[in-house]
Amino acid sequence: MTEEDKLQLSAFETKLRHFMYVYRETRRENAELRALLAEKDSTIARLEQDCRSHQEAYTKLMAARTVALTDSDVEQTRKKLSKLVREIDRCIALLNE
Repeated sequence: MTEEDKLQLSAFETKLRHFMYVYRETRRENAELRALLAEKDSTIARLEQDCRSHQEAYTKLMAARTVALTDSDVEQTRKKLSKLVREIDRCIALLNE
């Protein structure tokens, strides 16, 4: 083996070691990025679940607010019902005549 061949072989080994190092570092970085991505995915899933539960709670709250009556609403409803009952009684009285 000539001196030039030895030099080329040495250069090849150096480049091969460098590429092996770069490959290992790239794999390590890839594994870190995959772990980070999995963590972010789980965070997104948890936040989406929180969002859905808050939307459901909001919908229930809005439904409850539309059903809930205040004291003045109850009093007004009683007055309207009393008025309707009197009107129905008058109509029945007119029909009986």
